[in-house]
Amino acid sequence: MGGRAPDRGAAEHLRKDERVALHEDVGPILNGIPTHLPDIDPDETAEWLESLDAVIDGPGRMRARYLMLRLLERARSMQVGVPSLTTTDYVNTIGPEQEPWFPGDEDVERRFRAYLRWNAAMVVQRAQRPGIAVGGHISTYASAATLYEVGMNHFFRGKDHPGGGDHVFFQGHASPGMYARAFLEGRISSDRLDGFRQEHSHVVDGAPLALPSYPHPRLMPDFWEFPTVSMGIGPMNAIYQAQFDKYLHNRGVKDTSEQHTWAFLGDGEMDEPESRGLLQLAAQEELDNLTFVVNCNLQRLDGPVRGNGKIIQELEAFFRGAGWNVIKVVWGRGWDPLLAADGNGALVHLMNSTSDGDYQTFRANDGKYVREHFFERDPRTRRLVQDWSDEEIWWKLKRGGHDYRKVYAAYKSALAHTGQPTVILAKTIKGYGLGKGFAGRNATHQMKKLSLDDLKAFRDSLNIPIPDDQLENPYAAPYFHPGDDDEVIQYAVERRRKLGGGLPERRSKHVPIHLPEGSAYAQVKKGSGKQDVATTMAFVRLLKDLMRDKEFGNRIVPIIPDEARTFGMDSFFSTIKIYNPHGQRYTPVDAELMLAYREATDGQILHLGINEAGSMAAFTASGTSYATHGEPMIPIYIFYSMFGFQRTGDSIWAAADQMTRGFLVGATAGRTTLTGEGLQHADGHSPLLASTNPAVVHYDPAFAYEIAHIVQDGLHRMYGTDDSLTDDERNLIYYLTVYNEPMRQPAEPEDLDREGLLKGMYLFAEGSTEGVGDDAPRVQLLASGVAMPWALEAQELLREDWKVVADVWSVTSWNELRRDGLAADEARFLHPDKEAPTPWVTAKLDGRKGPVIAVSDYMRAVQDQIAQWVPGEFASLGADGFGFSDTRPAARRYFHIDGPSMAVRALQMLADAGDVERSVPDEAAQRYRLHDVTAGASGSTEGADA
Repeated sequence: MGGRAPDRGAAEHLRKDERVALHEDVGPILNGIPTHLPDIDPDETAEWLESLDAVIDGPGRMRARYLMLRLLERARSMQVGVPSLTTTDYVNTIGPEQEPWFPGDEDVERRFRAYLRWNAAMVVQRAQRPGIAVGGHISTYASAATLYEVGMNHFFRGKDHPGGGDHVFFQGHASPGMYARAFLEGRISSDRLDGFRQEHSHVVDGAPLALPSYPHPRLMPDFWEFPTVSMGIGPMNAIYQAQFDKYLHNRGVKDTSEQHTWAFLGDGEMDEPESRGLLQLAAQEELDNLTFVVNCNLQRLDGPVRGNGKIIQELEAFFRGAGWNVIKVVWGRGWDPLLAADGNGALVHLMNSTSDGDYQTFRANDGKYVREHFFERDPRTRRLVQDWSDEEIWWKLKRGGHDYRKVYAAYKSALAHTGQPTVILAKTIKGYGLGKGFAGRNATHQMKKLSLDDLKAFRDSLNIPIPDDQLENPYAAPYFHPGDDDEVIQYAVERRRKLGGGLPERRSKHVPIHLPEGSAYAQVKKGSGKQDVATTMAFVRLLKDLMRDKEFGNRIVPIIPDEARTFGMDSFFSTIKIYNPHGQRYTPVDAELMLAYREATDGQILHLGINEAGSMAAFTASGTSYATHGEPMIPIYIFYSMFGFQRTGDSIWAAADQMTRGFLVGATAGRTTLTGEGLQHADGHSPLLASTNPAVVHYDPAFAYEIAHIVQDGLHRMYGTDDSLTDDERNLIYYLTVYNEPMRQPAEPEDLDREGLLKGMYLFAEGSTEGVGDDAPRVQLLASGVAMPWALEAQELLREDWKVVADVWSVTSWNELRRDGLAADEARFLHPDKEAPTPWVTAKLDGRKGPVIAVSDYMRAVQDQIAQWVPGEFASLGADGFGFSDTRPAARRYFHIDGPSMAVRALQMLADAGDVERSVPDEAAQRYRLHDVTAGASGSTEGADA
């Protein structure tokens, strides 16, 4: 509702003490932000304020506004730090006279919300029973129930809606409320509710029957669609989901014009940089298919969000500044008559100047306290409620987020708004309805159970017909369901039917997808002939060939945070173009060039700037399109390998939870391959980080043909026709590390061990005994990625200089070899009565003579993953420590991972075994000048710039 401005002449009749009261309570400005500046001359301050009053009383408010703007203008020109004022009064944006008619049955919806509140609390309460005590969160949903239910009954579209389903990002801690609704709708049984947070241990009829703690699609794949409890990721992913919907529509893949994205967030969650840092994209792209609903209960997990300030005002200013449409739902309908009677603006001023910390304290007390500490701060506001009882003050004056009419008006206005995303800032009470022990208390987030007295009071306030004797054991308090034929249940189910079915819901059925034939991979498998090509360029070449497939190419979504030219992808600009919903309205400076920068409304590339977090959000939106839209899309996100898993690891976990399918490509990989860039850019550990995520399949290919087989296999695992694969086996994220070092790419060997390539290891070059004899000492050299040429160099040095035979193995995935070994160990442990499988690395090296030396351009821990399954002696060489700027050969010699270093390490191990003389390793170290970094010569110095 809008505040009533004072009449022009009203100020004349105010006593001076009343007029000053408008300004005394709080310092200059509250959320804009300086409020702690001392008043060093109160008399002068009073004179300035009286002067302003005189202008308002005389020439009027327009003149006063002009003078204030001129003063602000002059202050800024004189370098005075004056904050921008982008907030409105602390009242509802939509006034009562603008509110639409509420189309629902208010009484029925109120009763249904009561059932929901009870059951949501019981989900957590019963999970606290002795012997279980797994906890849960009660208060978040209690504060947000009205916000959800207005949407559920009137706005949120399900999967069966003719226009397509909405995307609803539910607040993570509110999950018990979603389970409670599904229970009342008949989608979840009471037995399953009792398994809350006991996903393996709660067994019914011999099988686990339970619920995950939060929205986890991977743990509940038919229900949850978006993981949101890792705070900040929900708002970020919601923005890019809305963007992706427009992308699909503008590219003609699917009509998404009637689909809307809703994100429910907490005001404390807005502290996260991800929650705010990407707002400008939504405004720039005019994502009017996006609505944020911020549950402003004024509390973080431990206490006030802005105890000394006003988080709603702060967020209003922030969102307005970012270009969003802002709707504030601050006060319930009980405040309307008071604001209508507030002719002099005293109540609005009091609302503006009261801090969040005080508002929280008001709700933790009673009506008498509110009267004394709020209304009686000003004689005019005191008079507004002089005829009200303390009980009326307490019960009538609710916050807007608990008033379904106010919330309905906000949602309807948000959907009608065009050209901008909308944020609804709804003021609520954390723990609303749970009793004075919960509501508004600092500890309410950690409170997970109600006492017997709390339970009874809660039941009575909700009018739930459960007798006292069923509450005597508080941890066995029953759920309540009035029966499927009850009018309240029938009403709720019918509302959802008309809106397209239950929410949340996830479906994985999608349209069939054509995968490229083998011919699409043929060119890359041929090798590079006499040309030196980096594996990054080889991957881009393969991507071009895949995109030429007329039935498949349009499903590829290239995602680039920036530096497409570094990755050799600038040639895509003029062909498939860069997506921009506004097209290209300027003439690019390179317009005359073949590789000019081109943007288009139907562009295929998502070029998202220097923005890895947003790129991962876009990757997730496109990689789950098979489920959210039934349209499989193949995101290929290419980035500096150092800034992938290290910078956005939490987002990758969320993507795995959402069962994203697609390819991450860590380009310019390796600790010594991009050494010109220095410490922070040198990736020596991303494979290790990738190994921690069960959904990520990491490969470190050395050659172009390996890339071709890996990508082909990845596409078939994700979307192929093999009916033996389960959905979980298809929900994979492939991570490829590729390099910017040019090298001769060999053609695919005729006798390629494709199975070994995909499992993680195959024999690439068996050592020759010609000229050294069949009894010559032998070693096994294992290498991945850019290290393969060093292993081949070591093979030659060992043979030519020391008469040692070396077999060279291409390890395409240390991580997959480890997973294979772990699976074999688990089978042996759990089924000792059966023949256990042999780990792949064990089977390949079993019977092979000599020690094993493993090397990569990463830290030793990457190679050490396989040590326990290697038969015989094992040693690793790796780039441990910080990166630095130098030539590749010097860096490799410094880390001792180059060809000569591998040769010396092999000779040391042979000497330890008595297979060569003790003096040989030292002699080799001297010959190769192992301690001299300037003697390093392994690798190319070309293509080092990035």
